[in-house]
Amino acid sequence: MSIELLNNGLQALQKHQYPEAVKFLGHFCQDYPDRNSPFYVQGLIALARAYRGNGQTEKATTLAQTLMKHSNTEVREWAQGFLSIVNPNKISNNPENPSPEFNNIAGRAAQTGLKLMMPRMADNLKFASSMTIILLLGMVLALCLGLFLILGGQNPLLGLMISVGVTVIFNGVTFFVSPMIMDLTQKWLYKTRWVNLTEVKLHSPEAAETILRVCREKQLSHPRLGIIDDQNPTAFTYGSLPGNARLVVSKGLFTYLDDDEIAAVYAHELGHIIHWDFAIMTLAATLVQITYLIYLFARRWSNKGNSDNKLKDGLKVASFAAYIFYIIGTYLMLYLSRTREYYADHFSAEVTGNPNGLSRALIKIAYGITEELSKETEPSQLMQGTRALGICDVKSAATAGTIYRGVAEGKQLGKVFIWDLYNPWATLTEFNSTHPLTGKRIQALSTYAEQMGVQVQFNMVNVIKEGNKLDKQKLMTNFVLDLMISNAHFIGAILGFIFGIIIPDFASNFIYLVELIALGFGGGLIIKTFLLYPNVNQAQESDIFSLMCDPYGSPVRGKPVQLKGKVIGRGDAGYAFGSDVKLKDKTGMIFARYASRFGSIGNFFFGANQVEELIEKPVGAVGWFRRGVAPWLDFMELSTGDKKVKSYHRFGGLVTGFLIIILGLILPILIG
Repeated sequence: MSIELLNNGLQALQKHQYPEAVKFLGHFCQDYPDRNSPFYVQGLIALARAYRGNGQTEKATTLAQTLMKHSNTEVREWAQGFLSIVNPNKISNNPENPSPEFNNIAGRAAQTGLKLMMPRMADNLKFASSMTIILLLGMVLALCLGLFLILGGQNPLLGLMISVGVTVIFNGVTFFVSPMIMDLTQKWLYKTRWVNLTEVKLHSPEAAETILRVCREKQLSHPRLGIIDDQNPTAFTYGSLPGNARLVVSKGLFTYLDDDEIAAVYAHELGHIIHWDFAIMTLAATLVQITYLIYLFARRWSNKGNSDNKLKDGLKVASFAAYIFYIIGTYLMLYLSRTREYYADHFSAEVTGNPNGLSRALIKIAYGITEELSKETEPSQLMQGTRALGICDVKSAATAGTIYRGVAEGKQLGKVFIWDLYNPWATLTEFNSTHPLTGKRIQALSTYAEQMGVQVQFNMVNVIKEGNKLDKQKLMTNFVLDLMISNAHFIGAILGFIFGIIIPDFASNFIYLVELIALGFGGGLIIKTFLLYPNVNQAQESDIFSLMCDPYGSPVRGKPVQLKGKVIGRGDAGYAFGSDVKLKDKTGMIFARYASRFGSIGNFFFGANQVEELIEKPVGAVGWFRRGVAPWLDFMELSTGDKKVKSYHRFGGLVTGFLIIILGLILPILIG
């Protein structure tokens, strides 16, 4: 009878029938005998939510304060997050708690299954999937063909037949075996636990209900559900067929997200299964890695001295081809990965009627990643290893995640997305990203909310209005100028060559022609260095959020700034002697990069001897801010009050430029 009360209460809560939910859950919590049971804890959490929905704020607050004393860490973390939403004055002014206004439910549709129009920014998923898989299969065929035709003797037709057969068998085996290989990888690297739907329901009743409903409506077998004990929030899906799909989430998802947001994420991952793109991504990722292994193998054996020349020549050709195919395959996989995310977002919005929930989830996941990054000495292996499969790219998380803690309203957060939508560098840098830029995904989800006729979490209309006011000519001029500056040394060398060809006396003397090329290259490198790192004497004091909101930001020309914050750790992934640091101010976190006059050796000694002394100390930083998918600061000086640390980003470029110029000037003397 007690469990029935719990189920009735959860169903009433799901339907927003809060008085009935309070009644059922109240009786359950009062009568259930085992106070240590996870069902009892689930009932208390659900009752707190029901109190909140029913307008009984004081009771919701009291119950959440009781749960903050629970022995289970996850329960305490949930209670703290819940209090920050329902009654932030009842908890300490803890920066770990996100802004309460952000968590308000902006709106969701009264019914699910509404058909929504895809945004124009999303490419056709069928086209992207077909092109990716055809070209990847063609790559493996070409590699096999090259090997067998070169090494196959006097019968090229036999070599062709063998190549086709090997390609079909190899890719077929890869398709069905790759999920098992990933299972072993998951178990070994991330300690994945396979769980049933009941455990998911303990964490998120709505997510469990969404899985059941979607699988029933789409006639889909329940995916194998996994949980990774890692507080970095993420979710991903892999497998070869919908019937053996794996849907894995981390515990951080339950820590940082609310119930409806977790359900939206699960729906997003189910979308990958429905669209079959999860299987294509699994195969594509496996084939790309195998292509790289072929490159390594062929290169290594082509350098062996005991092999005959025919074998060595064939292996060299295979090595070169494999590397080219690896590069092409990587960008094909990135293109498919970005396209499929739009479709999974669209599916989640349709089946949950809650695009705002997924919008909040994307921002909170980014926030959670940056929060965990600020706590850990080394970034999580999970986030690095599942970057292409996860719901959010760990690199782009810095944009939304770093400023979330200091933002009180969604409309303020939207200002950060102007760069994603309008800056030409955003389009270019997105080619190297596994996911669409967050601003573009939020814009698409906002259009779905508008189609449903519900209030939008992020007012992207205002963002677009502000974006339309930008000086488009200035954006494009800056972009072209940045491209020229980043290649100034090559432009200088080309101009030196042209100048040498024009003047007969120089054109007839190869040494003088080389001299002019060297002078042009060295001079261009010096000019490039000064333009990359402009004068910091006029640097103005700013904060990370304000810098993020600059739509004209560039990854090339640094903006001189002054920041005040605290060093919270090293910035290099998995490197105990890293010289870069993580700098946090009241609005967010950013990576600050150090450069020694002595190159990598100097960076190593700085990381080994001085970085540890800076951690947890308040600092003032002067340097150059750069905006890309992941923003960063090239600092020139860090001061802690009693100590100053100098960095020399200009040094290498200037010294190298002058040395090349000097070499060019003395080259005729040395040779003559």
